[in-house]
Order: sequence, then structure tokens, then C-alpha cells
Amino acid sequence: MSQKSAVRQDNLAFIVFISCVATLGGFLFGFDSGVINGTVDGLQTAFNTDSAGTGFNVASMLLGSAVGAFLAGRMADQFGRRAILIMAAVLFILSAWGSGAATGSLEFILYRVIGGLAVGAASVMTPAYISEIAPAHIRGTLTTVQQVAIIVGFFGAFISNYFLADISGSSLAELWFGFATWRWMFWAELVPATIFFLALFFIPESPRGLVAAGKTDKAEKVLGRLFGAAEAGTKVKEILSSLASDHKPSFADLRAPETKKIRTIVWVGIGLAVLQQLVGINVVFYYGSVLWQAVGFTESDALLINVISAGVSIVAVSITLLLIDRVGRKPFLVVGSVGMTLALATVVVAFSTGSLNEEGTLILSDEMGVLALIAANVYVFMFNGTWGPVMWVMLGEMFPNQIRGSGLAVSGLAQWGANFAITMTFPILLVAIGLGATYSIYAIFAALSVGFVVKMVKETRGKELEEMSG
Repeated sequence: MSQKSAVRQDNLAFIVFISCVATLGGFLFGFDSGVINGTVDGLQTAFNTDSAGTGFNVASMLLGSAVGAFLAGRMADQFGRRAILIMAAVLFILSAWGSGAATGSLEFILYRVIGGLAVGAASVMTPAYISEIAPAHIRGTLTTVQQVAIIVGFFGAFISNYFLADISGSSLAELWFGFATWRWMFWAELVPATIFFLALFFIPESPRGLVAAGKTDKAEKVLGRLFGAAEAGTKVKEILSSLASDHKPSFADLRAPETKKIRTIVWVGIGLAVLQQLVGINVVFYYGSVLWQAVGFTESDALLINVISAGVSIVAVSITLLLIDRVGRKPFLVVGSVGMTLALATVVVAFSTGSLNEEGTLILSDEMGVLALIAANVYVFMFNGTWGPVMWVMLGEMFPNQIRGSGLAVSGLAQWGANFAITMTFPILLVAIGLGATYSIYAIFAALSVGFVVKMVKETRGKELEEMSG
């Protein structure tokens, strides 16, 4: 019996269920990352920070994310994928409460770093976990659900921010029990974080993680639930063979044994991770309200634009969800790179026509304002239909079993490090060189990503994880 038919007969519903539970980590990744968007004015006022200080308040989570991604990849080989997700859920809860309760910048940064640890861990563990429990013919689709969840998380944060600010009048106004609205924006995350924590106790550990830890009996039981008893023993043997495990996974495995140089596949993973951030997408998601207010929109309009952008993102990633296992990964990346380059170039042209008023706000003509808004949403559509989900799909499946944890660790560290650099520098660049010049930097990196994908990235569609080579 083929694996495909066995899955259909026995346990497809179970595989989908545990994938959906795991992707709640992606939802919280998006919510925790996006909630900061509507709170920037509140943070700046409450903590009396300048542009650099505000940038660090926003970007501080990303330092934790870099560390969380790095540690999670390695710790998962020791403690299991599910255990790391449970730990992340606890950190999400702690961060949501503390970020809203913080009374000073230092305290706020501490809780945002804690949240960052959770986001970083979830960002690498969710796609890795799904890749390790999903059959090859639907692995891309199920892993792409992670990006759907991330965007829905952003959307949920933007909707929550918009309605909370609408109820009170602004993010700075008092809402319930005498607390400012921006604090409630953070506390809203407590609900999904608690649900995630409880749901994780209803899913099994990754069978490939169990085999790597030497727990083959438990792995065979899990595989039986996933693919049927007839397939379980065979899959265990395939995993053991691919691991060639006379030793446990370690960072030393990232070097090719013949040359002692870092494996090419590791550099490809780092390149994908870094380029995904250097195209500037999180400027839109972290600073969307600041960006649109900088070109003349009101706070309410800017928050509504964020909601529209998140809705556009959901449409884009839903299309990818339907096609990725038919079309493959590499074509999506190429199309996305070209599309983002053109859209960002259009944004630069629109912003370059503006002039600054006495308050330093960029004033655009009605035509250029509409062009910038349309081009920015085309850019968001292209990113979230291509590089957004596909980069995480690739990282979750491209590494051989022996180096998956370590490969995810270094790629995740690179991804969140680049995210931090982009997020930290945006408010500084906004003041120093303006929106047009800042966006031209992101457009250049989008153009460079075309050549990188064409030359360096290999297709992984339809391959079993045991077939991946380094």
C-alpha cells in the first residue's frame, strides 16, 4: 500500500489536526510581531523615547527571536520538538502580560525579549514539526499553513488594535480599568497564547525527533498513528538509515566531512533567511501606522490600512497554499523576487515625488499617494504569496535529518538578526535619508534575491525528508 493511500485511509484528519495545533505557534508569531504596530505612539509617549529609543523598543523582541530560533533548533534535538513549542507557549503568555504591564522602557524591553524567545522558537519549530509529521505529497501545503497562521496572527493583531483604539479614541487614551489602550493591545494576546499552551498536550512528539533521540519504539507508535501500522516500521528504518547515526546531531555536522567546510546547503539556508528580511517586509508590518502617518494619513486611517494589507496577505498565501505542492518551491521564489523588485521600485518613485512640510511629514499628491498605497499592497501580496511562506517551507524540509536542528538554528539566528537590523534602522533611516531612499535599499536586495534563487536554490517538491542531501 502506498503512503499516500495509507494516509488517506487511516490518519489524514489526525495529521491535519496536529498541524493546525502546531500552527497556533505561527498565529502567535504573527500576533506578537504585529501588535507592536499600533502601540508605537503609546510607547513613545509612555516611556518618553526618541526615534532610536523607539526603534529599540520595537526591535528588542527580535533580539530574543534570534536567540530563541538558535537555541530552539539545537534544544529540539535534546528535548523534542513538542517540548520546545510548549516552552514557547509559556513564554508567549508571560510576554503578553508583562509587555502590557510594563512601567518603563527597560522593563518593557525585558518582556519583549521574552516574547522574542517564543517567536524565534515557534518560527523554526512549527515548520520543522509539520515537515516531520506530514507525508511528502502534502508537506508543502501543510507547512504553508504556518504562513497563513502568521498572517492571520498579524491580521488579528491589527483588527484588535483597530477596534480597541476605535473604542477608546486612540492608542494613548484610557480604555478599561484606567489602563491605556496600548496596554490592552498587548493583553489581548493572552487568549490565543493560553489556547496554544493547552492544545499542545493533545499532539504527539515528532517521530523523526524521537528517532534522533534514540526512542525508536515511541517513534514507531507515532508513525503508526500518522501513516498506519503497515508503514510505521518501514519509515523508522528509512529515518535511521538517513541519520546514519553513530552519533547524535551536533553543530559539527554542518561541516562537510570531506572538506571540513560549511556545507553549501547551510549557506543556502542562511541566504534564504537573510534575504527574506532584507527586502524590508517587516517595516510594513511593524511600522505600518508610522509609515502611513508619515505620508499624511490619520492614525485611524493608518490602522485601517494595516488591516487591509493583512487581508491582502491572507489572499496571497491562500493561493500559495493551493498551488505549492503542484508548482514547487523555486518558481514561487523567482516570481516573488521579480514582483517585489518592481513593486518596491514603484513605491520609491512615488515617495520621491513628495515634499516635507514643517512637521517633517512627507506630503504626496493624491495620485502619488494612491500609487504608493497600491504598490505597497502589491509588494505585500507578492511577499506573502512567495517568500513569506516558501522560505519557511524550504527551511523546514531542505536540510538532511542529521543537520535539520543545527541548520534551522543557524538559519533562524541569521533570519532574526537581519530582521532586527532592518527594524532597528528604519526609524533612523526615515529621519536621516527619507522614505524614498530607505525603500530603494529594500528594492536593491529584492533584485539581488532573483539571482540567488536562480543560482543557489534547489527544488524540494515531492521529496521525502530522507532524500534531502547536504
